[in-house]
Amino acid sequence: MLRELSVQNLALIEDARIELRDGYCAWTGETGAGKSLLLTALGLVLGGKASAELVRSGKEEARAAAIFDLSDDEALKAEIEAILGGPLDEDQLILTRRIGSKGRSVSHANGMPVPVATLRRIGPRLIDVHGQHETRTLLDPDRQRGLLDDYGGHDAVLLAYREAREAHDAIRRRRLRLIEAAQRRHRERELLTFERDELSAADPKPGEYEELSREARRLAGSEAIREAATEGYALLYDADRSAQALLGKVARRLEPLAESVPELGEASTSLGRMADEAREIAYALRGLADRSGDDPGRLEDLEARLALYRKLGQRFRCDPDGLASRLEQVEAELDSIDRDETDLQRLDAPLLETWSVLKGASGELTEARRRTCKAFAREVQTHLKDLSLGDARLAVRVEAEPMGDDPTACLPSDGGADRVEILFAPNPGEPTRPLRKIASGGELSRLTLAIKTVLAGVDRVPTLVFDEIDTGVGGRLGAVLGKKLAVLAMHHQVICVTHLPQMASYASHQWVIRKQTSRGRTRTTIEELESTGRIDELAAMLRGDSAAESTKQEAMAMLSEAQAAGAR
Repeated sequence: MLRELSVQNLALIEDARIELRDGYCAWTGETGAGKSLLLTALGLVLGGKASAELVRSGKEEARAAAIFDLSDDEALKAEIEAILGGPLDEDQLILTRRIGSKGRSVSHANGMPVPVATLRRIGPRLIDVHGQHETRTLLDPDRQRGLLDDYGGHDAVLLAYREAREAHDAIRRRRLRLIEAAQRRHRERELLTFERDELSAADPKPGEYEELSREARRLAGSEAIREAATEGYALLYDADRSAQALLGKVARRLEPLAESVPELGEASTSLGRMADEAREIAYALRGLADRSGDDPGRLEDLEARLALYRKLGQRFRCDPDGLASRLEQVEAELDSIDRDETDLQRLDAPLLETWSVLKGASGELTEARRRTCKAFAREVQTHLKDLSLGDARLAVRVEAEPMGDDPTACLPSDGGADRVEILFAPNPGEPTRPLRKIASGGELSRLTLAIKTVLAGVDRVPTLVFDEIDTGVGGRLGAVLGKKLAVLAMHHQVICVTHLPQMASYASHQWVIRKQTSRGRTRTTIEELESTGRIDELAAMLRGDSAAESTKQEAMAMLSEAQAAGAR
């Protein structure tokens, strides 16, 4: 519930702080005193539209803050924690909104910055506001459908419908993605097929291009290789004064001197080994010279193969040695397209099956609503009699949109395939017509109150705010409205802004909002009233500030009668 509302520098409100209580709380005061500003402040902390015009003249910023106690509702606390992404300390939520003089707005939840969108998500879970504007939501068929579901306790059947809808929609969306992908990739498949065929015909191998390049370079330089190898063989071994012969000759000359000079022996051994190596290298060069004969045909084949590699590499924008990998990639992409087409065909059966389940769940939801609608209308109408609408007639119509047999058709809404319409006839002898086409503002306010009374036990929103629902209502009906609000306050915290003393007298707590002028500046104040103060305020509401003692006696009697009738 709402424990505290504080406001600073918001238009006429310089600094106001209200500690709210359980039950029915009435806010009263003259027109223009600032009651609507308090509701504006409450709207700001719930994510309402901010404007620089709200900032009090001469001030840098306006601030509104609300403290909510969540200790009595663990489920609500869990929802808020899920939205905020973290635990709440001490079962308390503090929402703050600051508006700069240039219009910039900053929001906080328990001291942490949050987007205004987060406040908008939290707000409907904490407070339900009913005013001249908000009451118009009752005209929305989706809202009417939700009210019927709340009354009938359709949570389980509605959940079953939504789960069936989600299961079908998942397959449906996957199928649509595959269809879109197939259409998008039709031309892509043609290009990939052409690319695969051309690469397959070339049959590239990993590393082949580099290997062929080396062989081509060798064939192209075969004459120079043969000449160099032949000359090397001659100089190392075959010539009269070859390197091998000279090394051997020096080694043999030094060998006999090894006993006298050991160093010469080591030199002789090293030279002998070098002579053997020179001979082996010479033999290798002779073999290379023998193998390096010209092969124009082979070289021509190599150049053609290498040219094909370079052409395909340029066409497919990759290195020639990457053509083999490119072929594997193309084949993988074609396989993926084939799998998508196969998957698309495999979705037909589960799509039809989940559509059948969804239709069944939708039918059960429709039947549940039709079983409930008469009782709902009857109970609401019972309360309308108390609200001076005893001659009015109310009915609830449930019409199911046919879903058909096409599992690819558009899905019904998240709330079901039914259109729920509240039908209303305010006067005898008139046919019932859709509420949105016939009800006046005053009738809507009373209808809203009647419905809220009926739903008091199942509505989970802890705080209800009623803003001037007494518009166009006289004193006698005001007492009835006050009694209804007192009944609602048994299940919710109720805050009501009213001009009628009859309504205010049923409140368990009352505050008065006043406008004061000091030193040329006007400011709004709010004060909680005790018993004597309440009597004075009720008397002023009855006869104005000049209320006589008899009027105070009348106000005292009104308050006593309301308390005796069950105001809490």
